[in-house]
Amino acid sequence: MTPHAGILRIGIAGLGTAGRAFIPPILADGRVKLTAIADPDQAVTQEMARSIDVTGYDGLGSMLHHPGLHAVIIATPTPMHAPHAMAALNAGKHVILEKPMAIDLAEAKAIVQAAEANDRLLLIGHSHSFDPPIQRMRAIIASNVLGPVRMIQTAAYTDWVYRPRRPDELDATMGGGVVMRQGAHQFDIIRLLGGGDLQDVTARVFDWDPKRRVIGAHSVMLTFASGAVAMATYNGYGGLGMAELTQGVGEWGFAEPPTTPSLRVAPADVAQAKRSRAASSDKSQAPFQPHFGLTVVSCEGGDIRQSPTGLIVYSPAGREEITLPTGQIPHAALLDEFLDGLLGQRPLLHSGRWGLANLEVCLAVLRAGESGQRVTLRHQYRLDDAQVPN
Repeated sequence: MTPHAGILRIGIAGLGTAGRAFIPPILADGRVKLTAIADPDQAVTQEMARSIDVTGYDGLGSMLHHPGLHAVIIATPTPMHAPHAMAALNAGKHVILEKPMAIDLAEAKAIVQAAEANDRLLLIGHSHSFDPPIQRMRAIIASNVLGPVRMIQTAAYTDWVYRPRRPDELDATMGGGVVMRQGAHQFDIIRLLGGGDLQDVTARVFDWDPKRRVIGAHSVMLTFASGAVAMATYNGYGGLGMAELTQGVGEWGFAEPPTTPSLRVAPADVAQAKRSRAASSDKSQAPFQPHFGLTVVSCEGGDIRQSPTGLIVYSPAGREEITLPTGQIPHAALLDEFLDGLLGQRPLLHSGRWGLANLEVCLAVLRAGESGQRVTLRHQYRLDDAQVPN
């Protein structure tokens, strides 16, 4: 692919929380210009188009004809990811595609093939592996100062099940449920920290509220080819609040008071509730580090965990606190990787191939959870081999 020259003109399809999270970093980056937005909710589209002075469209199809558009962020519902990504790639646009990239491996492979056939860049938006503490953990691991990774533990406790949900968000076959939508972040973090070469999966998945049918919790064990293991726990049923385990800090780095268990009542007006959540998507003013649950890495020479201000490293040398800058939202780092890839400055890590491998883990967890059997993975690879653009 020839490196892009000049200002990149980009559009956003889907103005929910994920799509809106890209707006502040785009507006702050001189290498890119937001020129178009699209969403079926015309009231939302028109209001936002006026507020940030861009052209609004009623859908991706019409936005793809916007003059001079170079790239598209696709943050539409998961069942639309494959048709929307392929339409954009076949129209000659570079693509940032939200996770999970598709609802099955056949769709994911078709998206990757479309990117390769059209010589376009494809990045999958697993944003939480761009959290500064996770990135610094990876740098410490890569330095080998603590020796090889042996165990990774990550756990999250939220009210995900009772947040506003469209029907497809509750259906695992449509890319819904916590394994596909939240586990995708956990497995991305684990693969990044452990080196990428996962070998197999064992898991249990849970659907325990008869009034809200959805896979709302999972417990997963993943084994790397190196022999290292990882455990991922997610409970979205609104009991324990994660901030109680992360020293009062929530997912996006804001202080959260101790919570009482959720009333387990989903909002009646899903559309309005989603609009309200999406409207508060600017994370740049967070005073602490983001916490997608709590992640702990155990190496042969010591342990690393997240803290509100960064990381704490435990080693024979003692206990070391590492403070990291705040205000570095993961979507800005994701945009940096995309733009650096377009400029030919570094290979793309979170490529279509990376996203396909992550989707394979999600689907394997669902299979293992249903069967009770270990599932072997076939599309994984070492992080050191992540040099293929798509």
